[in-house]
Amino acid sequence: MKFIPSQMMYLLQDRRAKRNLRALAKFIAVLIGFVTLYSVLFHVLMEQEGQEHTWVTGVYWTLTVMSTLGFGDITFTSDIGRLFSTVVLLSGIVFLLVMLPFAFIQFFYAPFLEAQRKSRAPRELPEHTTGHLIIIGFEAAALSLATRLRRFSYNYCILVPEVAQALELVDQGFRVVVGDYDDPETYRRLRAPQAAMIVALSDDMKNTHAAYTIREVTSTVPIVANADSEDSVDILQLAGAEHTFQFMRMLGEMLARRIPGTDTKSNIIGSLGNLHIAEAPAKGTPMVGCSIQDSGLREATGMNVVGLWERGQMVPPRLETVIHSNSSLVLAGTREQLEAYDTLVGDSPPVSSPVLILGGGRVGRAAAETLRQRDVNYRIVEKNPKLARDSNNWVVGNASDYDILVSAGIREAPSVFVTTHNDDLNIYLTIYCRRLRPDIQIISRATLDRSISVLHKAGADLVMSYSTMAANTVINLLSPGKLLTLTEGLNIFRVKTHPSLAGKSLVHSRIREDTGCSVIAIDKGDEVEINPDPAVRLKKGHALLVIGDAESERRFMRKYPE
Repeated sequence: MKFIPSQMMYLLQDRRAKRNLRALAKFIAVLIGFVTLYSVLFHVLMEQEGQEHTWVTGVYWTLTVMSTLGFGDITFTSDIGRLFSTVVLLSGIVFLLVMLPFAFIQFFYAPFLEAQRKSRAPRELPEHTTGHLIIIGFEAAALSLATRLRRFSYNYCILVPEVAQALELVDQGFRVVVGDYDDPETYRRLRAPQAAMIVALSDDMKNTHAAYTIREVTSTVPIVANADSEDSVDILQLAGAEHTFQFMRMLGEMLARRIPGTDTKSNIIGSLGNLHIAEAPAKGTPMVGCSIQDSGLREATGMNVVGLWERGQMVPPRLETVIHSNSSLVLAGTREQLEAYDTLVGDSPPVSSPVLILGGGRVGRAAAETLRQRDVNYRIVEKNPKLARDSNNWVVGNASDYDILVSAGIREAPSVFVTTHNDDLNIYLTIYCRRLRPDIQIISRATLDRSISVLHKAGADLVMSYSTMAANTVINLLSPGKLLTLTEGLNIFRVKTHPSLAGKSLVHSRIREDTGCSVIAIDKGDEVEINPDPAVRLKKGHALLVIGDAESERRFMRKYPE
């Protein structure tokens, strides 16, 4: 019911709707004219037959005959009267049974439904809206960002140009506003001067146009933009974008950092200040077959195992959890503690055979450049010969061809990166590589969030999502240190100590038992206590750095909402 006033305003203000209403009014006026004429003729013919009826009876008879009800209580006895009844009946069939329903649906009901549909996709935000985030674009990265903003209780809206697209997103639970990205009035309706940030996640041309248009409305709100091309970075900054990222390149670099280190057993995959998160393969270490409690890791290094990563599954690090040879240890500590771990387990075996990269696009080339900087040999398989830059590191051919993969070194490669932009192809290649090399490390890229679990089931050891990485980058700009993605589905996030936890010791808080998350550091304001003692008491005002997979994170946020 609350939408009816806005729908009626639409019907009264929209030019097409007003034209339809005028046409419907004209038809109803003609219909009333026919009813009046037939009622008058009814009286004239009845008087000729010697019958007298009231005017109300004349209208009653006309409507019953035109609607084909014909009760039969009032009839003519003369031929001319019956001929008149036939004319009234036929005209009633045409006007009431055919034209009236069509006119009503065409000129009123259909516009009313259209108004109802459009009222669900607003074109402006309330005047008091402030501190919100405006997202330009509706691709996977934009939707992933909106989902994460909603999880952390940020106010946001997604700007889309078409009503149909807006309604589809509204049905999925997103907050959407309809408007043109190149119209300054759009950003005034979105209260851009009062926004906390504007994020442009469309193509380079639209992002540039949008940034320039936004600067006509406000010069203070920070603009974050994605640049597909390296040449677009400077142009976007000239247009007004304060932060410009090449998310595809960042994804490739992140993929390349996930191979085992060349000189240490631990491989740093993320940092928050002095807190470093590292991944270390258990294979080849004396800890294989031991429980976490019996491994003696904390006693020897002062560092905690915050998780065991086993092919897409984050295993909670309980004291009795056994470390297997195919497990990867997720470690949290200072750089000195990581160095102590490396000394404890010895040097990692060097990466001798080239790492295989399937796909020579932006992500694949960025991964190759990162490997080159780390002095790691690589081989890129790309079917487009125009992208091949040198014959030593490039193999031109289809990655699904067995002979091509063998010539590229699939039999000896320690790791393979699957970097194409097509999730279907990535799943196909992951299954194929896992069948050819059951022991190889497979790191895959995902475009859509729903493909992540499928890629893990297909055999990928690690999956990195473009959309999730972009979303987390924006959230860290909005609230520095709020979120860090280690791999797809495994995050570190910062939260304030919930009132229900204040005063409890870490061991009695049951955070790990109830949510599956682990507290890896406590930010006390003046210092950050890394790997806190289980007996330390949590205090109001302290911030917790918590690690967990996606499901554990959701459980934590439900149990301890901010």
